[in-house]
Amino acid sequence: MNKMRMGPQTLIYPMPALLVGANVDGKPNFLAVAWGGIANGEPPMISVAIRHSRYTLKGIQQNLTFSVNIPSCDMVREADYCGIKSGAKVDKVAVCQFRIFYGELDSAPLIEQCPVNLECKVMHILNLGSHSLVVGRIEETHVSENCLTDGKPDVGKIKPFIYTTTPFENYQAFGEVIARAFSIGKQLKTGR
Repeated sequence: MNKMRMGPQTLIYPMPALLVGANVDGKPNFLAVAWGGIANGEPPMISVAIRHSRYTLKGIQQNLTFSVNIPSCDMVREADYCGIKSGAKVDKVAVCQFRIFYGELDSAPLIEQCPVNLECKVMHILNLGSHSLVVGRIEETHVSENCLTDGKPDVGKIKPFIYTTTPFENYQAFGEVIARAFSIGKQLKTGR
């Protein structure tokens, strides 16, 4: 198989569509982020990469708290809006008609319409160049009851979506199940 060299690029898939929230000067604001993921298991931590110029980063730095809200496919328009408009110029909460609530952390706004919400306390903010990598310890997780199966979060009911980069720049829903985890690999035989 031939490979084409493309130079250093951020081609990791999938890139989750996340709405990162913070109170900026006491007012809730949200930013769409695709560069985020699990950073640690015990204690549970998440990381998000945010450009230095983003308004939401100001609120994260002010309060040392933030939220990560996972929108469902029916919220794609609102998520996109939060990525193309600055909270310094528009009230995204009003435009998107987000219903805001607070949990354990009184400065990390959460979006009720999102099926999953993570409240995070900042552990590290690393300046990496174009972005700050914000690492937060997850203090509490909220999941909409209608997105549970047997008391556990069900990704089929949560219906998260991902962002795909150029050349398409699309949002895509998760696809079909292709195999059972921690099982399919057992079909391979080791040569001992």
